[in-house]
Amino acid sequence: MQQRLTWRTGIGPAFTVPDRLARLTVFASVFSSVIEMKARIIALAMGLLVVSHVAVAAPPPVPDIPGHASKLSIYIAKGAANSCGQGCDRWIAVEGKVDVGAAARIRQFLRKTKSAESLPFYFHSPGGAFRDGLAIGRMLRARNAVARVAKTIVGACAAGTQIDEACLKLKNAGGELEATLMTRGAMCNSACSYLFLGATTREVAPDAALGVHSSRIILRFTGNPTPRQQAEVMANRRSQSNQEASSFVKAMGISHELVELIRTIAFESGHVLTRQELYRFGIDKRELVETGWALETKARPFVQKFALLKKANDEFRTLEWRLYCEPKDRARLMFIRQFDKGAGASSIAMVAGSEKPLTFGTHPARVGAHEAWIAVIKSDAVKDLFAEPRLQVGESASMPDGKTTKAMFEIDTQGLDNAWTQLSATCLTKAPAATPAVTAPAVPVPAANR
Repeated sequence: MQQRLTWRTGIGPAFTVPDRLARLTVFASVFSSVIEMKARIIALAMGLLVVSHVAVAAPPPVPDIPGHASKLSIYIAKGAANSCGQGCDRWIAVEGKVDVGAAARIRQFLRKTKSAESLPFYFHSPGGAFRDGLAIGRMLRARNAVARVAKTIVGACAAGTQIDEACLKLKNAGGELEATLMTRGAMCNSACSYLFLGATTREVAPDAALGVHSSRIILRFTGNPTPRQQAEVMANRRSQSNQEASSFVKAMGISHELVELIRTIAFESGHVLTRQELYRFGIDKRELVETGWALETKARPFVQKFALLKKANDEFRTLEWRLYCEPKDRARLMFIRQFDKGAGASSIAMVAGSEKPLTFGTHPARVGAHEAWIAVIKSDAVKDLFAEPRLQVGESASMPDGKTTKAMFEIDTQGLDNAWTQLSATCLTKAPAATPAVTAPAVPVPAANR
């Protein structure tokens, strides 16, 4: 008697085939993968069912994800001077769901835009098709690409949602679009992480996310396969997808620790890689990572910047700057940092080019493990800050052994000019509230589950 089996992936039609041929579709949605495979499985279940060949069925579509386009878009964007780094004002935006077939479109785009080979890539995607993610990642490696995580906000789409039909038509038309970049809330999760890992230089801002999780493989059987047969097929599919991911990560020069971590993260949970993990795995090797300066529209608005600075023990400490406007043409600059418990008297200074150093008070306010240093300056002095591309920050502290430690690092002024202009406009319309409260810095990072 001929036995027939129907295998279903949970999305799309079922496939019914004779006993010597089974069609399998393995689906890992949203954060994971659509995996198409050909493999030979010999003597399953002691010969009770022999599957001589596993053919590849047409992969089902990856479900749409709220807040993201249903297909991956790629286009060239142009912003203000230095908007994507010193001397950089054009970039390649890659955003939306990594759909089946995305790799072919990306390949075609890159072939047509050889003049844009030096442009950095900016990703904002929740994930999708695993195999397409690997293929695009390899394309980026072939270009020695620079990859970052950020949202591209197209000016012509300002009246819409950035993913409405009119905007997507504009993005996919092949032209260059005026835009701005925003790292806050940006993500490159699941299959998108493989696109990102393919780049030679990879940078994740403190308020952006690179999220990972294990693949979800769904097999639905009809007919009479035994539990052992089902378990063996599932184990085979899992092993193959793990091997593909492992080989890719190794080829990209990333620590195998990442693969081991991914296998422990449930598909339903997701995990945003911490700054320590990004550094330890060799994904983002920078020791100082920072956001741009941006207006924070709270009850009392202020301009805000975050930075993460590596310590000697491979951990990172959080730094934050808040710039408020004050009466009588003044501004209040607050610098919040984690402090060393064993340190004595400390001092903080900030230098803009050859200008006189900006010194902070000698008695910082403390909140938990953080302390806030305050400097009240003239508004014109703020202009001296954003006139320079980078600022020098100096820290010194007396230690219990009588020695004094000194450290110097630099931060950029990207976005400070525009953010201060926006803040100044609010200062002219209403009197400032009481002295702003000191709170511990909290970098806003999006969740791995979208």
